[in-house]
Amino acid sequence: MGLSLQDQLLKAGIADKKQAKKVNQEKRVKRKKNKGKKKTPEINQTRQAQLAQAKLSRELNRQSNQEKEKQEKLAQVKQLIEENRLDLGKYEAPYYFKVGKKIKKLYVNDDITQKLGRGQLAIVMLDSVYEIVPAKVARQIVDRDPDSLVVLHKPEEE
Repeated sequence: MGLSLQDQLLKAGIADKKQAKKVNQEKRVKRKKNKGKKKTPEINQTRQAQLAQAKLSRELNRQSNQEKEKQEKLAQVKQLIEENRLDLGKYEAPYYFKVGKKIKKLYVNDDITQKLGRGQLAIVMLDSVYEIVPAKVARQIVDRDPDSLVVLHKPEEE
């Protein structure tokens, strides 16, 4: 078997035993210092980058899913309102209600006014238009989008 470079240098007389011993000692000290550390920091950096990318990807997926869920709920609210709204085109008696700091009005008949007051009907908003729907439907709407509900009185206990 061939001689190591150190042995060859010693044999050729280029280096002496004292220098060889010193180099061996430095190698041992360096190995001891690095014993607890990872040998390839590049792998750690790559792994950390992969973990960061995976975390970012999960966060983006979560946000995307939340946005899809919100859109689905809004579509359900729109469908509930459109299927269950009352036709208010032919009434002349105004019904006043408060929205924020403003007073709004819808034209209804006396029967609808009484049902609104008893909590049997509710006023909801769809695309900046106020609609009247049954209270049961209004509760379903509130479960999906609480901001759509404008007026729902508590039913009177009998």
